[in-house]
Amino acid sequence: MGMAWIYRVSINYICDIVNMCISSPYPLLRVTKLFYPLQVEERSDRDFLEKGSRTASTLSAATLASLGGPSSRRGSCDTSISVETEASIREIKDSLVESEEKYRKAMVSNAQLHNEKSNLMYQVDTLKDSLIELEEQLYESKREYNDKAKEFERERHAHSVLQRQFNEMRETLKQSEELLTEVGQLRLKRDSCVREISDLQETLGWKEKKIGALERQREFSDAGVQDERDKLRDQVVHLKDTLKVQHLEVLLREGFLIMTSKRASLSVCIAEVRLRKIVDERESLADQVKRLKSQLEGKQRNGTEGLSPEEDGLENGMDPHILDLQRDANRQISDLKFKLVKSEQEVTALEQNIIRLEGQVTRYKSASESAEKVEDELKVEKRKLQRELRSALDRIDELEASNSHLAKRLEKMKANRSALLAQQ
Repeated sequence: MGMAWIYRVSINYICDIVNMCISSPYPLLRVTKLFYPLQVEERSDRDFLEKGSRTASTLSAATLASLGGPSSRRGSCDTSISVETEASIREIKDSLVESEEKYRKAMVSNAQLHNEKSNLMYQVDTLKDSLIELEEQLYESKREYNDKAKEFERERHAHSVLQRQFNEMRETLKQSEELLTEVGQLRLKRDSCVREISDLQETLGWKEKKIGALERQREFSDAGVQDERDKLRDQVVHLKDTLKVQHLEVLLREGFLIMTSKRASLSVCIAEVRLRKIVDERESLADQVKRLKSQLEGKQRNGTEGLSPEEDGLENGMDPHILDLQRDANRQISDLKFKLVKSEQEVTALEQNIIRLEGQVTRYKSASESAEKVEDELKVEKRKLQRELRSALDRIDELEASNSHLAKRLEKMKANRSALLAQQ
């Protein structure tokens, strides 16, 4: 009866252990607690069986024979049942020990795998968080890159506009400098003409002095009056020829100025001013010639009073030519006076234009200098933006590389996890 009870208890404990292995994920401590009383009972049963076997071996055959027939048969049946039960219990215990050892190893490996699984899940969560942070940083970097690219495009457009304005101002400044150069050349030519006219005026003054001296000589001698008058007439003719030559030179210069007027209106105005000044100077020369002629005619009238009738007839024969010269001189003088007034007005207008152009040149120079400064500042800003762009691109490349590395690690961890789950 005791052995049957032990057998039932062992079977019940084995069933409880199997149920606990199925239901509980951490059954190692409970199983050890359940196996502990089973081991204690197993030790007590083993001691009891050893004692029973020792007492049974001490019994003699006579004692067994004295017990009688029915009792001996019943004792033999009990001993056979006990031997079979003991053998089956030993087998069950051996299998139980083996299963316990296997189960213990399985529980230890399961606990280790569970710990590794927990660590891997923690690492996966950490990597996910870091991946999310890196994605946010990548998004911010891309947004900053787009903002910097837009700002760079705006700065480049502003730089192109300023460059175009700078080129226009530089071209205008170049044209203004060319016009000023032409104005300087025309001023030099005008100065040379003024010097020539002053030389002619000095010559005329010398002629006037000579005429005065001749008048004084005529008072002493009437014989040399006619010769001197012829000389003066020749000089008048020579001066007229000189005026004609100067008129031709003026016409040539006027043609040259007309040709240059096609290139710049300012040059034409200055050339016209120069031409008018030359004409005015010629007018003054003609006026002086007229004055000399009038003086000569007065002297001739004063001198003809004491001449003979033959000389009077010769004098009357020369008067129409002198009158024509006087009329031409008067007409030229009136024209030259009108041109003088007009040229003075044009000269004042040209001087005002020159002052205005000089002011524009100074403004253009200041604007070009400011544009150059702005261009330098834009170049510095452009280099700064390019450096920031390169650093942002490098940062994006680093983030992409780290992102790909983390993705590979995540894939590797997923593969390891799937392999562990497949092994379980």
